[in-house]
Amino acid sequence: MPAYVFAQNSTILQVIDSNNFRKNKMNQPVKKRAYVFLFDGFSDWEIAYLTPEINKSKACELLYFSTQGQTVHSMGRMKVVPDVALEQVNTSEIDLLILPGGTAWEKGENNVLDQLVMELFEQGKTIAAICAASAYLGQKGFLDKLQHTSNDLQYLKGVAPQYLGEKYYLNTLAAADQNIITANGIAPIEFAREVFKKLNLYSDIETEQWYQLFKNGVWQE
Repeated sequence: MPAYVFAQNSTILQVIDSNNFRKNKMNQPVKKRAYVFLFDGFSDWEIAYLTPEINKSKACELLYFSTQGQTVHSMGRMKVVPDVALEQVNTSEIDLLILPGGTAWEKGENNVLDQLVMELFEQGKTIAAICAASAYLGQKGFLDKLQHTSNDLQYLKGVAPQYLGEKYYLNTLAAADQNIITANGIAPIEFAREVFKKLNLYSDIETEQWYQLFKNGVWQE
């Protein structure tokens, strides 16, 4: 499949490696780490485009966690066993936190994440939220001074009464500002593209090739 050509091409991977690998004290490459928070009822399709690409990358490591490390079921009843529990997550090891949507955010069932998200935000770590997860960020004040999007402005204001960032709202499918990425629930491909950019997963040209392939079914050399 063409999408795998640039991901597996050794020459391109050398470029990706040089752009993404950090060095540890032994001057050895250290992978970036992307953590995905999972919970019962998470919207599986909203992360279905970005997770395979991150997982394929030699420059990034993908990890999943739930509140207690317990097995969870997605909205489509997909059974998932996460790698670790919330208490095992160290903010210093996170480069990017991915929050898929799901009604649990609207019900306030994921507030156990508050401290982690606050610490990551204050440390300038990237937080990527799609659909109802963007409303969670609105509830907690993270969108009050940054450009962002969600399912709809009125939806965001209704689910997050504390939200004060209306003048920064963008009527677009996905948005990125500083360390916050947000997306409409119907835009998993646009969401993935913003995440790839933040991780420097591919070059700009390769990212656009990937986007055109999965969005429009067009492969451009």
